[in-house]
Amino acid sequence: MADEREPPMPLHYPFSAVVGADEPDGPFGEMALALLLTTISPEVGGVLVRGEKGTAKSTIVRALADVLPPIDVVAGDRFSSDPRDDTHLSPDGPFAADVEVETRPVRLVELPVGASEDRVLGSLHLERALSEGRTEYEPGLLARAHRGLLYVDEVNLLHDHLVDLLLDAAAMGRATVERDGVSVSHAARFVLVGTMNPEEGELRPQLLDRFGLTVEVAAPREPALRAEVVRRRMAFDTDPGAFSASYAAAQRALTDRIQAAQALVGRVELGEGALMKIAEVCAAFDVDGLRADIVTARTAVAHAAWHGRDRVRLDDIRAAARLALPHRRRRNPFDAPGMDEDLLDQVLGDDLPEPPDPPEPPEPDPDGPSEPGDPDGTSSAEDEGTSRPHDVPGDPEPDPEPEPGPSAPAPSAPTSTPVGAGQPYRTRLLTASGTGAGESGRRSRAITERGRRVGASSTGRGPVHLLETVRAAAPHQAARGRSGGRLLLRSPDLRYATREGKESNLVLFCVDASGSMAARRRMEQVKTAILSLLLDAYRRRDKVGLVTFRAGSAELALPPTHSVDIAATRLEELPAGGRTPLAEGLLEAARVLAVERLRDPRRRPLLVVVTDGRATHGRDAVDRSRLAADLLVAQGVASVVVDCESGAMRLGLAGVLATRLGAEHLPVGEVSAEALADVVRAA
Repeated sequence: MADEREPPMPLHYPFSAVVGADEPDGPFGEMALALLLTTISPEVGGVLVRGEKGTAKSTIVRALADVLPPIDVVAGDRFSSDPRDDTHLSPDGPFAADVEVETRPVRLVELPVGASEDRVLGSLHLERALSEGRTEYEPGLLARAHRGLLYVDEVNLLHDHLVDLLLDAAAMGRATVERDGVSVSHAARFVLVGTMNPEEGELRPQLLDRFGLTVEVAAPREPALRAEVVRRRMAFDTDPGAFSASYAAAQRALTDRIQAAQALVGRVELGEGALMKIAEVCAAFDVDGLRADIVTARTAVAHAAWHGRDRVRLDDIRAAARLALPHRRRRNPFDAPGMDEDLLDQVLGDDLPEPPDPPEPPEPDPDGPSEPGDPDGTSSAEDEGTSRPHDVPGDPEPDPEPEPGPSAPAPSAPTSTPVGAGQPYRTRLLTASGTGAGESGRRSRAITERGRRVGASSTGRGPVHLLETVRAAAPHQAARGRSGGRLLLRSPDLRYATREGKESNLVLFCVDASGSMAARRRMEQVKTAILSLLLDAYRRRDKVGLVTFRAGSAELALPPTHSVDIAATRLEELPAGGRTPLAEGLLEAARVLAVERLRDPRRRPLLVVVTDGRATHGRDAVDRSRLAADLLVAQGVASVVVDCESGAMRLGLAGVLATRLGAEHLPVGEVSAEALADVVRAA
């Protein structure tokens, strides 16, 4: 029976109307397949969809709920318990044996990027706790998403601790709340789907690994496909009802196929040969841990069920590996995503190996054991070194190493410009001074929503401080006519917890790329230091930007963004040469920071000026650079000057600039945390 309390579901674009969704090589075929497989087998662990803006990521995810088979739930249960589940891990239980059953569509629950932990997990029912003195649990979004879809758009902008929380719940199938006198566990089995634009920043590799499958989506480049996408979208926007009705039969067929695959997936056989092949693939791609093997196996089983097979085949493993492995090969944000298709085909071979026959017991030899080799006990010299016990069936013989000689190609000579960076290292922590109030992160001190509780205030955000609220209301009880019973509260009594933690910052690099920096060794050292600082900014969830100045002008090479891999690419391509327009570089940095202050006033900036301190462009270059530094000081910008000057004869101009800016002066050789420790030990 229909649940009359459920709000009417909005009319979504039909899943079967997505161009190329039913084709493996279609523009959205891989994304559609990943979503379907994780709904067939939710144990796969969810899907992360990466793609540029405007690639129908949200459209396809929202359309998925409409083709999923409806579910039976216990009537009146806030946690969508399955009537056939004897455990009933629901705080609203226990239920009677003849419980009333309702049938309703699968829910699609969208998690806002700005959601709090209480909103996600649930919390104490504040109104009843304060007015009635009764402890009651108020369910969060995870409870509503149980047995449905939980969709997080821009998941890379969600705070890391919330992503961890979601992935833990998805992996364990339950959510546990321990706070404010509440201790509750409830079932939370849902399909987690996250979408993101890599230009706005990456997820940490540890979080990437927790997503079962990942797909890359890009808009089709063929004009005919693009025109068909536009044609269908305009038809849907003009008359959604009629357009959806034209795909009703295809939608029903898709629902029936999903339902059949869900019923079959538990009976699909994963043979020993298929399991060994999965292990060989994961080992060949050098993925960390064993989660990749487990996810690939579950995905291969789901893929076989989707195609109506009761046994995993080689093409099931190939499809699963393409979805489960690429994102697990990224060790840091500067690694390119994707996988080597040729290596995958080489490891998979042409067919699954047959299970080996059990070995026969050896017959007793009256003359004693023979040495391994020929049956007569002798060992052939030709057999030495020819055994290949680890060969994959179908593997080609490895090509011999080319002999050095006049025909062998010589190694390419390094290019003169631009100079590449070396291997990044762990840097010392650079922070903005004082205490801010920005977004939670890992760099500078700030008053945030998470951290240690340092007090309470009558204005703020986040959880209510119950003890301080009661203290504020207690002196007014007689005036309010309380003679016993419950506490009488008013809005001015509310006190909010003040917590001190860490915030993320905007780290703007202002890099000198003039001729004085163009020496190969110096530029390599500078780029390595900046790359290391970029990696540190990625780990601390900062925004980054890049201003360069050389040859008489300054340029905003990268507007402030969360994507440090783009910043690393721009840095790698940075040429050097010309005079040093230091003033222009500082003025451009001041302009960028002023604009960002209007866009994001809560995020404090940290300016990192990488230079040797020389100013050689134009008249009065030194005076103009001093005025530019004074402007940054007047804006209250926290700065660090990374001194790139080297050699025996040093002018110390970067130190003078640091004094003018009121900035920390840091020689480039001391950017490394280990180098700083060496300096301290020497002192």
